[in-house]
Amino acid sequence: MQSTLVVINILGAVALLLFGLAQVKEGVTRAFGARLRTGLANSTRSGPRSLLSGLVATIALQSSTATALMTASFAERGLVNPRMAQIVLLGANIGTAVTAWLVAAGTEVFAPLLLLVGVILLRNGSAARKGLGTALIGIGLMLLSLQVLGLATEPMRQSPALAAFLNLLDFSWLVALLFSAALAFVSSSSLAIVILVLSLASSGIASPGLIVVLILGANLGGAIPPVVATLTSPPEARRITRGNLLVRAIGCALALPLAGIAADLLQTLPISPEKLPVDAHLAFNLLLAIIAWPFGGLISDLMTRLIPDEPEKETGPQFLDLDELDDPVRALANATREVLGVGDQIERMLIRTENAFNHNDLSPLKEIALLEGRVDRLQQDVKIYLSKLGQKGLDDDNARRSIAIIDYAINLEHMGDIIEKGLCDQLSKKIEKGLKFSDDGYKELADLFDLTIDNLRTAQTVFVTGDVNLARRLMEIKVDVRRLEKRSAESHLERLRTGRLESMQTSSIHLDMLRDLKRINAHIVSVAHPILDESGSLIESRLRQAEKRS
Repeated sequence: MQSTLVVINILGAVALLLFGLAQVKEGVTRAFGARLRTGLANSTRSGPRSLLSGLVATIALQSSTATALMTASFAERGLVNPRMAQIVLLGANIGTAVTAWLVAAGTEVFAPLLLLVGVILLRNGSAARKGLGTALIGIGLMLLSLQVLGLATEPMRQSPALAAFLNLLDFSWLVALLFSAALAFVSSSSLAIVILVLSLASSGIASPGLIVVLILGANLGGAIPPVVATLTSPPEARRITRGNLLVRAIGCALALPLAGIAADLLQTLPISPEKLPVDAHLAFNLLLAIIAWPFGGLISDLMTRLIPDEPEKETGPQFLDLDELDDPVRALANATREVLGVGDQIERMLIRTENAFNHNDLSPLKEIALLEGRVDRLQQDVKIYLSKLGQKGLDDDNARRSIAIIDYAINLEHMGDIIEKGLCDQLSKKIEKGLKFSDDGYKELADLFDLTIDNLRTAQTVFVTGDVNLARRLMEIKVDVRRLEKRSAESHLERLRTGRLESMQTSSIHLDMLRDLKRINAHIVSVAHPILDESGSLIESRLRQAEKRS
């Protein structure tokens, strides 16, 4: 009966720790999720920034799995270079170790204060403050779980059964590693297992070498959940998570025979023996990052060979059902869904192009021609489908909607042409000639790229909802784009006057890219015209209404 209570108390403490972790992740996501995602996507242009972004994101989210899945999704969309993605996950591993070290630093006395402040923010505050409050409550619960875990494991110090079990593991380190990895995988948290090992270390019933081996197992098991979560994802995402698992597996394989030596070495340092698990956890991940960093490109290439691209399937229209042409409402809904897919293809082209721009890499541009050809075919299919619908006769409202769909499809096709024949050609020329934008010029173009992608996403929403206020805001953004383009052109000419070498070498490319991004935004904004025209918000429509009244 006593043993059963001990097990229940330990499992309850671990459950409290996992619940606290989930609360931190949920709160931080609610309060800073968008900023974290944007920061992670935009902070991978160099190795140090990639490592730091992975570390910060993991400490904030309290989950290297969340960081791994976020990074994999960015790699899938072409927002993150695969080599940089592997470095991000090295930073995420360090972030988990830093979190464990902080949790074990004797800060549990702050648990009541964190819980109090968290509840106050949760009950009285904005959405962001409530998210922060939830995160503080989660941290408080994590610290509280350490106290509960310490009390729960107290009877274990005198347990002959546990001592015998640990003694068996001490004679079979490979089994110990796999056992710890399995626990980390089942709990989906390497941090929880590290904290559990921390309680064993404080009880003094496990040898230092075994403690290091159990920490290695926690690291290995923590890399498995992201792999499982991306089993059905595209190859780009699977390469990232499996590459991270490969790095950790190799690191564990190299470190396992040296676990005893490492434990003795750590014990010679002026650190508390009770903190050996978190110190070993941090040391392992720091050394792993230092050793694996130079091989990021090699790992990325290896994953590409092991997980090749899936053969491109020739996809025709998915929603243009000819049997539904007798029902105009459903037919127009089908055409709308198809054109939204075309918009998604354009977004993919823009992201690929921006990635090539950010990383000075031609490889993201390889898919552009294929995507542009698909856009051409789909918009042509939409026009033919709606022309057949028009032959059956439409009322005024449906006729206007049909024209709006065709106009948007045509504008999307024009955007594809500009991306392929304009932006891609300019970027190819710059990269092949080894040219470099000035820092100011690069930032101006990067800002306009980001704004263009955001505007396209807004246009997709306007196209579906027909929201007048959102359409009006999209029209106002057109002025911001024009202002950005004009300001960048003027700044560029000023840099030319001062003799900036980078600006002189990239002058025509810079100005051509500004012009092309401005043209793309003009086509994006066009989706708002029919909506504002129908509502009487455009100058032309107001004039027509005045003429009718007169």
